[in-house]
Amino acid sequence: MEDANVSHPLPSANRRLSNLAHHLTGHSPAMASESHSSALSPSPTAGSYGAAASVFAGILQAPEDPILGVTVAYNKDPSPVKVNLGVGAYRTEEGKPLVLNVVRKAEQLLVNDPVRVKEYLPITGLADFNKLSAKLIFGADSPAIRENRVATVQCLSGTGSLRVGGEFLARHYHERTIYIPQPTWGNHPKIFTLAGLAVKYYRYYDPATRGLNFNGLLEDLSSAPTGAIVLLHACAHNPTGVDPTLEQWEQIRLLMRSKELLPFFDSAYQGFASGSLDADAQSVRIFVADGGECLAAQSYAKNMGLYGERVGALSIVCKSSDVAARVESQLKLVIRPMYSNPPIHGASIVATILKNSEMYNEWTAELKMMADRIISMRKQLFGALHERGTPGDWSHIIKQIGMFTFTGLNREQVAFMTKEFHIYMTSDGRISMAGLSSKTVPHLSDAIHAAVTRIN
Repeated sequence: MEDANVSHPLPSANRRLSNLAHHLTGHSPAMASESHSSALSPSPTAGSYGAAASVFAGILQAPEDPILGVTVAYNKDPSPVKVNLGVGAYRTEEGKPLVLNVVRKAEQLLVNDPVRVKEYLPITGLADFNKLSAKLIFGADSPAIRENRVATVQCLSGTGSLRVGGEFLARHYHERTIYIPQPTWGNHPKIFTLAGLAVKYYRYYDPATRGLNFNGLLEDLSSAPTGAIVLLHACAHNPTGVDPTLEQWEQIRLLMRSKELLPFFDSAYQGFASGSLDADAQSVRIFVADGGECLAAQSYAKNMGLYGERVGALSIVCKSSDVAARVESQLKLVIRPMYSNPPIHGASIVATILKNSEMYNEWTAELKMMADRIISMRKQLFGALHERGTPGDWSHIIKQIGMFTFTGLNREQVAFMTKEFHIYMTSDGRISMAGLSSKTVPHLSDAIHAAVTRIN
């Protein structure tokens, strides 16, 4: 018997519809062919559902992120003199994003590796990356590393590292209150609240001196309940640029250990603040050296310029290797339902650079170059304000450290500078020194001078 489909060939799409109709209705392919238009056409009432109000119609428009929203507003501004000082990313003297030469070299090595594959990483991430990251922040000679007391997992940059650490503590630590500095990075309270921790604040910044409120810090930590978690910025405090001295760090350590407070370091700028990887890790290392426990979240966004690769690590220093192994097993249970396992490319770049002495040295040289340019911008801005006699003491600009400066400008002055000078920054007066250049310093100093002389 001649096959109907051979004698009367149908276009492939029609044949699939015919077979589907046959499967659904039990009719022969021929009958299905004749009726498939009506059988598979939308019902007359289908359009009425599409016209109904969205089930999400009641959702309110969310406000822009206070930091990322600055860039949104900047991008909409057609002014040729606009300056974006809100973004927390390094820019060259020409105002362009920078990809480090050593990063390009590492990527080329990875691309040219014929045995490299794109298989899933383990839940904890790339083993070499984790090992090298722990050494970078704690020091290669750290007793905690030698004794296998550190559990390290690769996470999604600093934000992801903080979130994983927060959820781990909410599940397994006896105290669910975390004290964070006032002010701090705007994402910190959101991260820890959603992770399941209760957020409280300790005094940090003194608006009168535009420096550290050290006495207030000590008083608030002294009043914290025994065992509370304390978030500490390892260096280059965001947003203020104000760091404790080493002597002050030692006092903080003694107080926290006496009250059994658990340190949770956020290290987003190692090497990017002073230009020295070791100097910028000293605050963390003095807490590890005493044999106590702590957590550290690392980010490679700034110091390797890997913003979009989302490369970070969470390390938990424990009392023993046995505890560290069990901690790692529980970190896996936090990560698995969250994002399963981290991406491979960025971590491979970092590992390639950190394990090659020549590339490591090239990285540290480029890192120091970035840090030195930021320090230069501080000096130039301070000099410009001093030269034109802008009211106030602006020495905090050169005393603060890292990517950001807390200018002391108020919300009204910031709004004035944006409207009249097209300068964009967060409403609290924080500016990114990395967004400045020798060409834009005069424009910024003009704007600051106008703002403080016209608006109190």
